Amino acid sequence: MFTGIISTIGQVVQVQALGDSAQHGKRLRLEVPAGYLEGVGLGDSIALNGACMTVTSLPDSGTAFTVDVSAESLTKTTGLDKLGPVNLEKAMRIGDPLGGHIVSGHVDGLGQVLALTQTGESWTLGVRVPSSLARFIAYKGSVTLNGVSLTVNTVRDSEAGCEFTINLIPHTIAHTTLGTLTAGTALNVEIDTVARYVERMLHLSANTSPATAKLSS
Repeated sequence: MFTGIISTIGQVVQVQALGDSAQHGKRLRLEVPAGYLEGVGLGDSIALNGACMTVTSLPDSGTAFTVDVSAESLTKTTGLDKLGPVNLEKAMRIGDPLGGHIVSGHVDGLGQVLALTQTGESWTLGVRVPSSLARFIAYKGSVTLNGVSLTVNTVRDSEAGCEFTINLIPHTIAHTTLGTLTAGTALNVEIDTVARYVERMLHLSANTSPATAKLSS
């Protein structure tokens, strides 16, 4: 479980194929600032650009770790098998503050950056997601983009999908990779957990006959 509050920016410095076919995944080696891995052990979870991964090794340097990304994860996410910076968040521990919102680290789909423009001291990020995710995007609701917990400012539905905007404050620009986004860039999107369950309950309610509802009451 995560909060969507990025704890550091790591660097993917090595990508190693785990096999010679599309059914094989990749092993990533990441470098992080000194001290970041204190208290982290083998098998612990760290989210990379919003995707929950398992620490598979901790080299003696203390500033690096590796994760194995399955072929399934690679087909459902973006940016995990490329060299360069990624947003990192260690899994929540009991007693940690919930500064963002409840994030599972399971990517629901890919979005596309429409624009990133400066507005006053902040930046406005425009994103489009597939129509299948439109019902989960709400004005002033929560959404996770590349692992960052964000608040939706505007929403507009179109034939091409659901378009929405996010306000990025200078702190977010400085402490995540979102400031490097350009139009056309793909993003990992995780919908709000509460919205996920509300949609499921509404779907079941709409498709439950009175007789079935009586039996289950």
